[in-house]
Amino acid sequence: MTMRSNRVGEQMKKELGDIISLKLKDPRIGFVTVTDVEVTGDLQQATVYISVLGDETQRENTLKGLAKAKGFIRSEIGSRIRLRKTPDLVFEFDESIDYGNRIETLLRSVNESPDSE
Repeated sequence: MTMRSNRVGEQMKKELGDIISLKLKDPRIGFVTVTDVEVTGDLQQATVYISVLGDETQRENTLKGLAKAKGFIRSEIGSRIRLRKTPDLVFEFDESIDYGNRIETLLRSVNESPDSE
């Protein structure tokens, strides 16, 4: 990943948080946090990693809502960031947060169990 694609990714992350929380009116879209944006070196595609508050159904509904609003989100990004071509957006769940929570839970259970000495 180049320095430029990193910069574009950071800028997009900031703008996407704004657009999703303030501009989208789809009731399916829950409380979304944009955790990371990875832009390809040629700036053609951006993978947007999100975490969603709620259960599996809410997560799936949010992903469907975002997929439906993709065109609108792209045009908003295009008007906010000066690029020759706005990258195509792909939304994915950020599994690292769930993974981290799982590790934390396991560590806590290990620390709380009585020593078997």
